[in-house]
Amino acid sequence: MIVLSSLSFGLVGIMVRLAGDVPVYEKVFVRSIVMLPVAAAFGARSGAKLLTWDSKTKWLVLRGIFGTTAMTLYFYAIEGLALADATVLNKLSPFFVVVLAAIFLHEKLSKFVLPVLAIAFVGAALVIKPELELAPGPALAGLLSAVASAAAYTVVRYLKGCEPPFKIVFYFAMVSTVAMIPPMLVHAVMPTWQQALALIGAGVFATTGQLALTLGYQLAPASRISIYVYAHVLFAGLLAYLMFTEIPDALSLVGSGLVIGAAALNYRLMRKTPLRATSSI
Repeated sequence: MIVLSSLSFGLVGIMVRLAGDVPVYEKVFVRSIVMLPVAAAFGARSGAKLLTWDSKTKWLVLRGIFGTTAMTLYFYAIEGLALADATVLNKLSPFFVVVLAAIFLHEKLSKFVLPVLAIAFVGAALVIKPELELAPGPALAGLLSAVASAAAYTVVRYLKGCEPPFKIVFYFAMVSTVAMIPPMLVHAVMPTWQQALALIGAGVFATTGQLALTLGYQLAPASRISIYVYAHVLFAGLLAYLMFTEIPDALSLVGSGLVIGAAALNYRLMRKTPLRATSSI
């Protein structure tokens, strides 16, 4: 399920790129509105009461806001960076989760966290390029998308056991759809039929990826399968090469290797110390 999710999210990046000059907010809107009824259907099937107002609702909305911010920044990064570069920057989010969870959820950090984080961020610097000469705006957007994703995942951790997964996904889709309506009303762009197909494809693949990810984490412990989400980086690079003959430069390849290596190292350490899994990435 997690590998299917990674492949689906890799295809989302391809669809976003194929949508061309359609504004980012329109890409986010279509992606979200395609997911919304599917998330509602799965949520209703699971027996969840979707539209409720209680002490947790504000956290569901906040998760949606962080997720929408992350998605918008990631789509912007895709437009200006190699797809693999944008993806690996976005996949720094688990490392930021460690920091945010320690600050806001008071989770303890293991002694291995700081070295692992250092390796990951050195890799990120190589992808961005220290001199920031190439596309600093998209590179910064890719990095900030990881921070926003981490904030969203930290809220999800807070809600764990309180709200069903599909209800969280439903609120994410609903918030991102509503948030994109104002710019759509101000300046909607009529896509060509090819762009429309790409936009719908992005929504379909994003929905598939989100559902597969949610089901994957329900079927197996997160500590055992989380490493496989980094297959997204590999799929993104392979698909970008096949579709656009896009090859990241040497520094990006080394940086991506460091980020994935840091994740793999953390995975191995986490398996050796199962009692301290909450302090791992």
